[in-house]
Amino acid sequence: MNSNEPDQRPLENDIEEIAWRKTRSESQWRIAWRMLRRNPTAMFGLAGLVLLVVAAVTAPLVAPYDPVEMDFQALTQAPSEIHLLGTDDLGRDVLSRVIWGGRESLRVALTAILIAMLGGTAIGLVSGYFGGLVDSTMMRITDIWLAFPTILLVLAIVATLGPSLGTVLFALSISAMPWFGRFVRGSVLAAKNFEYITAARVVGARNHRIMLTHILPNVLAPIIIYATVGLGNAIMVTAGMSYLGLGAQPPSPEWGAMLNYGRNYIRDAWWMSAFPGFAIFLAVMCVNLLGDGLRDALDPKLRV
Repeated sequence: MNSNEPDQRPLENDIEEIAWRKTRSESQWRIAWRMLRRNPTAMFGLAGLVLLVVAAVTAPLVAPYDPVEMDFQALTQAPSEIHLLGTDDLGRDVLSRVIWGGRESLRVALTAILIAMLGGTAIGLVSGYFGGLVDSTMMRITDIWLAFPTILLVLAIVATLGPSLGTVLFALSISAMPWFGRFVRGSVLAAKNFEYITAARVVGARNHRIMLTHILPNVLAPIIIYATVGLGNAIMVTAGMSYLGLGAQPPSPEWGAMLNYGRNYIRDAWWMSAFPGFAIFLAVMCVNLLGDGLRDALDPKLRV
């Protein structure tokens, strides 16, 4: 090697160090988003779910007809250019009712999971962090809570308070909360023994600050995955309660209620049941695909 040529090794080392520092400083959420974008099935699920939510939110703008307006000149018409998904036995446009039905089903399911997640996270954080008598008391109450099968607990609450979507929302929140609590407790038990938690205690950080600032951000990823998977089940239960007549009441265009109403016409007007059933299938499938993708993106053990 010619002694007059400059040594390239320091420059190469500097480049490697800069790249290493950039990787280290990159947010874990940004890494997860990059991995999620590389997953085509997860992105399909995300796109489908976003499309359903946007359609539900903008239902007054995108629905071609009033969902409860009756047209006795267009009774049980098959799908056509005028009514893309056909009409029911009262001449109501099925497409408009499916769009508005998503507003009801998704609103109840999303709200119920959000309430259950917040309540369960609070229970799990307090129980897992303090341990001892607090943990034993809260977990015994949770065990009693979980002793009731979810569907029977929901049915009992709805039967007691009366059939309505508000009652279904309350019942779903109550039934899902202990599952979130036990799940979060397990994550907190593992996280509170980390060295940075011990260091925070040593420097005098208060318990609520440790829980909210140090522990919660590190157990948030599995909570989001668990909530996403639970959302699909919440959509199914919401539709199931309405199908049984315990949720949305006529003339509400909720997917489960539309299934229940259309089953009497399944031979002559199949579209009355087929399209709301397909909407439920599409929503649950998109949520599950997104949940699988989030698990792969947010779990460091599954990253390649």
